Amino acid sequence: MVKFYSSTYDYSYPFPAVTLAYFLRYPNPYSTHVLSTDTISRSFDPATQRLTTVRLHLKRSKLPSAVLKLLPRSLLGASAAGDSQSYILETSTVDVKEGVMHAESRNLEWTGVLSVVEKQTFRRPASPPDDQAFKSCEGAAEKHGFLEKGEAAGRTDVQSTVILLSRLGQWKKRRAAAGIHSEQDAAAAGKAVVEEEAEQPQKVGFFKSWSTASLQRSIELIGLKRARRSQPNAMEGMKVVLERMREGGLVGVLEGMRRDREMVTHGHHGAGFKKVENESGQAIEDLGDHHED
Repeated sequence: MVKFYSSTYDYSYPFPAVTLAYFLRYPNPYSTHVLSTDTISRSFDPATQRLTTVRLHLKRSKLPSAVLKLLPRSLLGASAAGDSQSYILETSTVDVKEGVMHAESRNLEWTGVLSVVEKQTFRRPASPPDDQAFKSCEGAAEKHGFLEKGEAAGRTDVQSTVILLSRLGQWKKRRAAAGIHSEQDAAAAGKAVVEEEAEQPQKVGFFKSWSTASLQRSIELIGLKRARRSQPNAMEGMKVVLERMREGGLVGVLEGMRRDREMVTHGHHGAGFKKVENESGQAIEDLGDHHED
């Protein structure tokens, strides 16, 4: 079984600002669970005007109690409180000519239990044909201060899709299909089969009587509910970065990141609710276990 979650929304900021904010979104008050971000590779193709970036995020999360009931903590690498860490691989491509950015994030650990892939498309709205005649007027208005720069195209449309798939127990079917019935057969088939089997959890307690399909559906539904809860946090985090950019430019964003990083290293312990302040000084709640994925 595969579960999908899709949503569409927009940011009231131009495409260049939104794409820049995407790369500067960690940390922010709504994503204090992100411990580090490393850029693996980045390349720009002058012919296509496309920037491709691969990054690795280390995130801390608090596993839902329902998952801890289904699977043992030791298998998931979780502490007694359910805290765990995981790596997320992010790949993005910004097409400057077309005004579109495609981004994909996926978990790298325990994909045999639950694979989560998030795909996002950021797109500059297409100008209606009858608007072309006013382009020069808008440029003149911006030049003389009657219209802020980029205000005429100050919106970016976003489509987000999350795909969740539990492969729990599928290794048995693949072994049977490949004619693997013993350890000797598995060794002959290669190391990958052994590693995949090692990732598969054993059913515990009451759940021993559950079918593999039932466990898969349960795990996927838990992941789906979490994805839906995390979406508002992801949006609000981006808005905080965009507001910092509007108020203080790149310096304002970097200063905000410094404050948020200090909160992560000194003041956040990944549990419960933590009061922080946004750029306007308004108190907001950091949800300890409802993190952006």
